[in-house]
Amino acid sequence: MENLNLKGIIPEVSDRITPFVEDIMKGDSNNLHSFHIVGSALTPDFNKKTSDINSVVVLKEMNLGFVKFLAPLGKKYRKKGVAAPLIMTPEYIKTSLDVFPIEFFNFKLIHHTVFGDDILAGLEIEDKDIRLQCEREIKTKLIWLRQGYISSLGDKTLLREKLSESITGYIPLFRAIIHLLGKEPPVRSHDVVVTLQEMTSIETGIFEKMLLLKRNELTLSMDELTAFFEEYYAGTERIGKIINDLHT
Repeated sequence: MENLNLKGIIPEVSDRITPFVEDIMKGDSNNLHSFHIVGSALTPDFNKKTSDINSVVVLKEMNLGFVKFLAPLGKKYRKKGVAAPLIMTPEYIKTSLDVFPIEFFNFKLIHHTVFGDDILAGLEIEDKDIRLQCEREIKTKLIWLRQGYISSLGDKTLLREKLSESITGYIPLFRAIIHLLGKEPPVRSHDVVVTLQEMTSIETGIFEKMLLLKRNELTLSMDELTAFFEEYYAGTERIGKIINDLHT
């Protein structure tokens, strides 16, 4: 079995991911290209009680037999906070950089290769593709916020759920925007929000408050939730204007 590179990985992550990787290496081992940890497990945002460990498995060639091999492992490792990995091939990655540029930009920025070649480090992602996806994401979020507010039907619990769900994806999006504005984005969520505010002069504190809401660290009345929604929507709209004015 190939040696695993877990240098620098915190024990709360390495202790949970190691048996998962070892199980993966038992299935179609000759077809495995590489295994990568991605996302918050590699950042100070990782919470051992609530955060999942996300990963990418790269196969030399797609094999649905391997996908079926992985399925039973999901139940075993889900309880340990290990999310189902994304399965890709080098060809899929190469031909998808223009379709999912924000996702691959964040993989490139925040990943750790546990075994195999580091295929993510050298990804070449076009800024024009990142800008286009940023614009699409912001406009999608504005629609989602409006529809989410309407569908909450004035119910406090529903509105809280809708707002908490909506913050997912903002931080990777903000990292991409910071990159487009010409600066290397930080990895920690707080630093991302602060950097975006510094670069755009837009008050971004509402996005940190939404992260607290998602982590159940804020309790709000209906009036406060409504005020949050209005501030959140206005902030998202202002960021959309900045993206719209960007030329890449």
